[in-house]
Amino acid sequence: MDQETLEQTRQTLRRYVRERLVPLEQQVAEEDRIPDEIRAEFAGMGLFGLSIPEEYGGLGLTLAEEVELVFELGWTSPAFRSMFGTNVGIGSQGILIDGTPEQKQAWLPKLASGEVIASFALTEPEAGSDAASVRTRAERQGDHYVINGTKRFITNAPHAGIFTLMARTDPANKGAGGVTAFIVEANTPGITIGRHDRKMGQRGSHTADVIFDNAKVPAANIIGGREGQGFKTAMKVLDRGRLHISAMCVGAAERLIHEAVSYARDRRQFGQPIAEFQLVQAMLADCRAEAYAARCMIRDAARRYSAGETVAMEASCCKYFASEMVGRVADRAVQIHGGSGYIQDFAVERFYRDVRLFRLYEGTSQIQQIVIARQMLKQAEAGTEA
Repeated sequence: MDQETLEQTRQTLRRYVRERLVPLEQQVAEEDRIPDEIRAEFAGMGLFGLSIPEEYGGLGLTLAEEVELVFELGWTSPAFRSMFGTNVGIGSQGILIDGTPEQKQAWLPKLASGEVIASFALTEPEAGSDAASVRTRAERQGDHYVINGTKRFITNAPHAGIFTLMARTDPANKGAGGVTAFIVEANTPGITIGRHDRKMGQRGSHTADVIFDNAKVPAANIIGGREGQGFKTAMKVLDRGRLHISAMCVGAAERLIHEAVSYARDRRQFGQPIAEFQLVQAMLADCRAEAYAARCMIRDAARRYSAGETVAMEASCCKYFASEMVGRVADRAVQIHGGSGYIQDFAVERFYRDVRLFRLYEGTSQIQQIVIARQMLKQAEAGTEA
């Protein structure tokens, strides 16, 4: 996409987010659902296909272009982005990177159009950060596999048309090499969706358990057609996903800063706006400096990724810093609001709860620290430190 078109798209999305989505935030939080017409509007704007190539009906954005739009999406409730986020990320990218030509033709156009919602089924009751410990079994029986197991906290599970499922096909291999990725249609007999999880925040974005009880999946649905590659497929798309979430953190921080500045200018104490108090100014300044730093980090890493560089460490640095940053910004925004920040009528109360999840999914902050440190040690051993 040329720069002029990208800027026009960004401005259009910016207006849509602020004029259409922001006024719906309280309704979504109270009803725990996104209005049906929003899905059609997202599809019309091409949001389901941001990262899917044009040949399959998507917009075909580079990651450097994608994050510029995600900065804008972060301004509103994260639940809105969750509706199409998996289609943009692991739901499409695993198929795009490692899928067979037949799998790409069958599913990418439907994902790009929003006709089908994708859901990524990796996490289990005893496999989260330790993703290689997947216990869900896929046993070969002729030309299909029989799958048994339970997946937990699966985003969009109640609305999914397909699952990108990680299951163990080699019980003798207890590590990552025994895990295979499957495309599983959600209406497959033997699949049951649990009740919606009651989460701290991000109401309107639904997660649930997915139970597989002798669900039969064709062998042709293995992503790439080879067993044992599932964990590698997941790792290939992690960098993009982590940078996408990092950009969401920056967008949310910008919204929180806007709310804090507006409140500080209007709220009066001791005969003057609290924005005149230096300790309030210090909190605002800290928010701005950290949000700016995160934005610069993400742009740099996204450009490198789009240029074909390996950015595993940089992506983890962004995810770690940006998700922790937005938590600090949310805390300061509530503090600046005082008692009002603890009241649900104010957006900062909701964002305070919503952004807490960013430090947990797509790899916890502690996992990011481990990734960063291990990459540093590898570079030191190879003599390629920055």
